[in-house]
Amino acid sequence: MVILLHIGLIIVLVLAAIPVAVLLVQTLAALKKTRVTPLPTEWRPSVAVVIPAHNEAKGIAATIASIREQLRDGDRILVVADNCTDETTALALAAGAPVLERINPEQRGKGYALDYGVQHLAHSPPEVVIMIDADCRLLEGAIDRLACLAITTQRPVQALDLMQAKKNSGLKMRIAEFAWIVKNHVRPLGFLRLGLPCQLMGTGMAFPWKLISQADLANGNLAEDMQLGIEMARKNAAPIFCPDACVISYFPVGEEAARMQRTRWEHGHMSMILHHGLPLLIQGLRRDDRMLIALALDMCVPPVALLTLLACALFSVAIAGYLMFAWIAPLLLAAFSLSGLILAVLLAWRRFGRHVVSLHDLFSTVTYVFWKLPLYLKFFVSRQVEWVRAKRDAD
Repeated sequence: MVILLHIGLIIVLVLAAIPVAVLLVQTLAALKKTRVTPLPTEWRPSVAVVIPAHNEAKGIAATIASIREQLRDGDRILVVADNCTDETTALALAAGAPVLERINPEQRGKGYALDYGVQHLAHSPPEVVIMIDADCRLLEGAIDRLACLAITTQRPVQALDLMQAKKNSGLKMRIAEFAWIVKNHVRPLGFLRLGLPCQLMGTGMAFPWKLISQADLANGNLAEDMQLGIEMARKNAAPIFCPDACVISYFPVGEEAARMQRTRWEHGHMSMILHHGLPLLIQGLRRDDRMLIALALDMCVPPVALLTLLACALFSVAIAGYLMFAWIAPLLLAAFSLSGLILAVLLAWRRFGRHVVSLHDLFSTVTYVFWKLPLYLKFFVSRQVEWVRAKRDAD
């Protein structure tokens, strides 16, 4: 019995070390500096920007304004007002954007709204479709870079999607911003340096028309962006990261809004790991497709807080095994995982996160990690399966 426990613990520790190793490799690769891609100055393909919006009256006008500044002759913008009960439609029209209203309380979620918008564009399709969330702001040159890269590679292109904490936010929000940087900047940048794909992130996504017109968008999946990227990769069109194009949004203010948003994101991600991680990896190995293998490995890296909880828990178990049975191999494996995770986080902070949190704050993340423990436990008890919009600070 003791031998079986020993072997079982070693297997668990080896499996747990895989996401840590992926994170460390991505972080190390991301440290390499590269030049910014010059902005296209003459030709670029025609673009249609689709904005799915559900009760986004507060910020829709500013989002439209930031997009219109970057449009050229022949480009279009389309707001899909999905099951809205506020003034989103009126304010979008006043800001100069055509609006397509969709009312279907039984089919809720961004995937349905995007599908509705793409079907409308099929009457006069653009060369590239770019999807921007209604609470985002585009930095200069984002549309040009996304459109040109999408049309030249004939692959989906993902912009750098940053979410920032409001000024004077507390430690939890600043730690959340740093965790977002690790997930949406450091990790995809590392894979880009290695010639590997990235996950789609839900906003700042560009698609050649041929790809998006054939995509299955109409679903209520909490991780519809990640699912879409996987389906594209299976068709030999794995998404590519474009760090020179950037979209920015802000974390909602208030504990309840933040909790709702994190629950939607992280339960969706964890569901994808459970249901699609291993099948995608097996498919990639059978096809000898390094793009699918890379996406599977990347997808199986859980949120940093959850990975930290797992690494600490397994290290504690390994210490107990050493004290009780003198098991050295599990202790070494657990120490490798925990030290590798700490190294990856420190390297990411030093290069990409020092403007967000101090080193002292970084070592205070233990409270943040345990603050999120109920969210992870809820996944196994009553996981969120339906899309629910997080309330904004002025809702």
